[in-house]
This record gives sequence, C-alpha cells and structure tokens, in this order.
Amino acid sequence: MQIAVIGKEECTDEEYEAAETAGRLIAADHAVLCCGGRGGVMEAACKGAKEMGGMTIGILPDRGKGNPYLDVAVRTGMGYARNVILVESADAVVAIGGGYGTLSEIAIALKAGKEVFGFRSWEIKGVIRCSTPEEAVLRAVAAARRSC
Repeated sequence: MQIAVIGKEECTDEEYEAAETAGRLIAADHAVLCCGGRGGVMEAACKGAKEMGGMTIGILPDRGKGNPYLDVAVRTGMGYARNVILVESADAVVAIGGGYGTLSEIAIALKAGKEVFGFRSWEIKGVIRCSTPEEAVLRAVAAARRSC
C-alpha cells in the first residue's frame, strides 16, 4: 500500500507538524509514503514516517538529492510533470495545505480516480475535507486498502 502526501515546499509550522503526524501514522499502518521528495510538507511527512521505521519514496522534479529522510529518491528531471508519476504511484492521496503545485497533483489524482483527503488544503469538488491529519490518514489508508 502506497500513500502520497502532497503539499508545499515552503509551509507553515502548523502544516509541517500536521505532515509529520501524517507520516508517522502512514508508517504505523505499514504503508509506503510517497511524496515529491523536497522540503516543507514533503520533508515533514518523510521525517514522521522515518521516526516510525517507515519506508519513504521521493519523486524528485530534478536531479537533486531530495530531503534527508528519503529511502528512495527517484530523480526524474521532469519538473512538474513528475506529479503524474507521484500520483499514479499512490493508492490514495493526503493533501496538507498547498499551493498551485498541490492543486495540480489533486487534479491529476481526481482525474485518475484516486481519492484525495485534504487537511486545510484546496476545498474543491472531489477533495474529501478532513478536520485533522489523523482523519486524513485514517481515511486514506481505508481507501488504499479498498483499491489494493
């Protein structure tokens, strides 16, 4: 089971904390955490997952190293086109905060029929609004189990 966590590279302290919580919970459910591999929400989610002994995969837009909590860094050299690879690799998606890059990933996920669970993220049709990161992960894990 693979759960994507998406959000901004430059996030608030609250978003960072929420993503760290999400990462811990994803790992506790024995799911692989997938993300864009950079900083901010992506780094925090990976940090949380690593604290619980989880596996992390970053789909990087360039040939950079990614955040220090990645187990696997996939260097695509594809810029934002890597969003398709990230979303298609996930069984469900958790969105935490986010800007236009996150909105792009949400749109790709919804178009691909993936369920998206948002915590303080874009409030658009198809995104299931969650009041806590815990709720977002709980619902994403349940959706991922249904799709596997």
